[in-house]
Amino acid sequence: MGLRERKKEKTRLALLDAALDLFVEQGYDSTTVDQIAGSVDVSPRTFFRYFTSKDHLVLWYHDQGEETMLETLADRPPGEAPFESMTHALRAVLRDMERSTPVDRERFLKMRRLLDRNPQLADHAIGRSMETERRLIEAVAARRGVDPGADPLTHLVVTFAMSAMRVGFECPTDRGDIRQMVRRIEETLQLVERSLRPGWDA
Repeated sequence: MGLRERKKEKTRLALLDAALDLFVEQGYDSTTVDQIAGSVDVSPRTFFRYFTSKDHLVLWYHDQGEETMLETLADRPPGEAPFESMTHALRAVLRDMERSTPVDRERFLKMRRLLDRNPQLADHAIGRSMETERRLIEAVAARRGVDPGADPLTHLVVTFAMSAMRVGFECPTDRGDIRQMVRRIEETLQLVERSLRPGWDA
């Protein structure tokens, strides 16, 4: 990153951290954009340069994961089996999780706890995940040269892969251990790979 990009990222993360602390302290519904912006000494207008709403802020990690997966798919070699491309996209997200700093991990776990405690936010997260799957379906369909609206195989490729991600996030008994989440996602992904007949996605 250049200096300008680093400064912008620093402001974005400062807003995110301030918001998470306020959500924990006084509740999500009771926290306003003005309060979040004020905690970082910026204007609400500046807040909206980084996030479209409080909900968008809470789903920031979804944005990051989607970007990583789409970039990985775009870099995979032409002709690669679709499901193999999707597994590389998922494992790129896992690598990001493994490489995260202690501050990054604590931020992520705060977000997880916030979603667990606020059902309405969990509903937003489900909706955001569906948007991600739709974009992944479009990307995989483009790689295969098919119409995403008329090709069930492409939908299955993405759904099988993303199901492994969901199982990995939801099944760990210790929801406070990111390394356990990563292990469970990898184990689930390997289980899916072993369960599918080679060439099923050809």
